[in-house]
Amino acid sequence: MRELVEAAFDDRDLLKDEKHSRAVFDTIEELDKGRVRVAEKTDGAWKSNAWVMKAINLYFGLAEMETITAGPFEYHDKIPTKKNLADAGVRVVPPGTVRYGSFVEPGVVVMPGYVNIGAYVAGGTMVDTWATVGSGAQVGRNVHLAGGVGLGGVLEPPGATPVIIEDGAFIGSRAIVVEGVRVEEEAVVGANVVLTSSTRILDVTGEEEIVHRGVVPARSVVVAGTRTRTFPAGEYQLQTALIIGKRKESTDRKTSLNDALRDFGVSV
Repeated sequence: MRELVEAAFDDRDLLKDEKHSRAVFDTIEELDKGRVRVAEKTDGAWKSNAWVMKAINLYFGLAEMETITAGPFEYHDKIPTKKNLADAGVRVVPPGTVRYGSFVEPGVVVMPGYVNIGAYVAGGTMVDTWATVGSGAQVGRNVHLAGGVGLGGVLEPPGATPVIIEDGAFIGSRAIVVEGVRVEEEAVVGANVVLTSSTRILDVTGEEEIVHRGVVPARSVVVAGTRTRTFPAGEYQLQTALIIGKRKESTDRKTSLNDALRDFGVSV
């Protein structure tokens, strides 16, 4: 499939050939079943699968618009919603949407949120009300995406790193994670934190700050902060993110989260 998809991506005329178009549709089916992924962790490092992103982009061109009904709701789109949720062991609360071509493991709960094509959501994760899992985003096990969380999607350029939320992380209400930022295992991101690839994530727990970009270290507790920047018109406060502590190793995830909120006053 990979060779056929990549050839068709370079020469769209090849999609007129059934063999190449079928490779695109088959790739999306494999995505939907979790047998291929937009990105995966190998030997401790995350790697994007550019050819899978290419297949998704080609699929948008091949799929035709159709009217889709779900109970009283009507949609007009190219991509249907995921089917057979009961067999998959997934709970989706109306009007939550899990799009075909995404994969959700058994035990996932999707409140009235949204999981887009190419996303991967592992077991035990809660996608809370109005939370969005963007195209290609990778979400680990036992993650909580609180109300209104936005995980950005990425399909272009193919091979770009998607947003990655690793096992056991907690993302607080209205937090935004985009541009391929990775939140490592069991980290806590407080309410309204905005993380982009250029956001300065400042560890202020020591005598001198340590600057991170694009990665929230494992078990870190992160809150929204500001920093002063000087411009020709004067000094202004720009948003940043502050690491103010770590989840305790001596407690389990649930207790550790409660401790983090109590000890550091993190809003969620």
